[in-house]
Amino acid sequence: MTNFTSPKLKREVVVRDPVHGYIHLDTQVALDVVRSKEFQRMRRIKQLGPTAFVFPGATHTRFEHNLGVYELARRISNLFSEKYPSQEPGDGLWNPDNNLLVSIAGLLHDIGHGPYSHTFEHLFDTNHEEIGQKIILDPKTEVNQALRKVDPAFPQAVASVIAKTYPDPQVVKLISSQADADRMDYLLRDAYFTGASYGEFDLSRILRVIRPYEKGVCFTANGMHAVEDYIVSRYQMYQQIYYHRVNRSMEVILHHLLTRAQHLYQQGDLPVTPSLAHFLAGNWDLEDYLKVNDGVMETNFSLWTESSDPILRDLAERYLFRKPLASVTVTENNKQLLPKLQELIQEAGFDPDYYTGLNSAFDEPYDAYKPTGKNANSQIEIMQEDGSLIELSHLSPLVKALNGTLQGDERFFFPSAMLEVPEFRAYLKNGTVQVK
Repeated sequence: MTNFTSPKLKREVVVRDPVHGYIHLDTQVALDVVRSKEFQRMRRIKQLGPTAFVFPGATHTRFEHNLGVYELARRISNLFSEKYPSQEPGDGLWNPDNNLLVSIAGLLHDIGHGPYSHTFEHLFDTNHEEIGQKIILDPKTEVNQALRKVDPAFPQAVASVIAKTYPDPQVVKLISSQADADRMDYLLRDAYFTGASYGEFDLSRILRVIRPYEKGVCFTANGMHAVEDYIVSRYQMYQQIYYHRVNRSMEVILHHLLTRAQHLYQQGDLPVTPSLAHFLAGNWDLEDYLKVNDGVMETNFSLWTESSDPILRDLAERYLFRKPLASVTVTENNKQLLPKLQELIQEAGFDPDYYTGLNSAFDEPYDAYKPTGKNANSQIEIMQEDGSLIELSHLSPLVKALNGTLQGDERFFFPSAMLEVPEFRAYLKNGTVQVK
């Protein structure tokens, strides 16, 4: 492993941040990356997409989140270097040579996100982690040029951390695990901007009890309750914010809007800006991707409110002017009603392909840590005084109670005008469906 270094700035640049106080850009490469046009692009991509339709303060962007993850990764690696520096190979302690790498990987971990991330990815078959690696590795990007000033091998090292292939698991898991700098920042940041106090946890205590071990990072036994607090905060944020039914409704509308736009574009009947046209045609490249942001998307949506196509026009207005769909919870007991409900929706003049949708929001908040789970290698470990490690749920009754639980729901979305149709309401009532 290479010892990557970058000149320290004679006068570090500090960024005022409502979550972390100050973010310290103290190396030339960090400043160069932040000044790059690819990084500045993230100012125009909201962190939570349509969530601002429910929580109006949630207009923060990928830009400040990436800065926040950088700052946490920088603080933790500096703390490890001070308290747990490696004395000899294989001792399971922290190698200070990794400090620059882990902080820059934190800075760039979400560089590949596009607008309305998950909706955009599903429709246009993009992957933000793969695109992020392309941005880092492409010699034509300003990000790559900034990284190469450190070392020709530095871009590849940063990309490998994001790809989770870097050989040192401590570095990877500081950026991507069940208790990493990424999650810690977005939970606190999203809680702050949504106004949801239940998303807060004791970060200062977490930073006092986090420590490295051979296979990653863990927490000392006297900090277990701070980690419990973090787990519960994460659980609450998913249930109350990320899976809010109106947020999901707006995502359904957004997906149908873009699907309809793609259909019309391929028929040659759609006004569209050049930067989005290549996505609708299915022949985009990295340069096209870097030109698309929330502003570009909303410009197109505004154009489409004057479209001659009634479905596109209506969906664009529903999205821009916050007209969510109504929804009902789907269970095994009422799932058989859906075909009849869709039939009634079609009879009322709505195309079910564009005005109905099934959306699942199930979160298994602790299942990811089970030794046999899909992310077993990311389980949270608590280090005892004798140096042994015990997985968190074996020590915490609170976390054990969440272990393996399935929280969330599946919802059927439909036009709220259908609630005025007597036959539709009768079917909902007979199926004992709760409308929201």
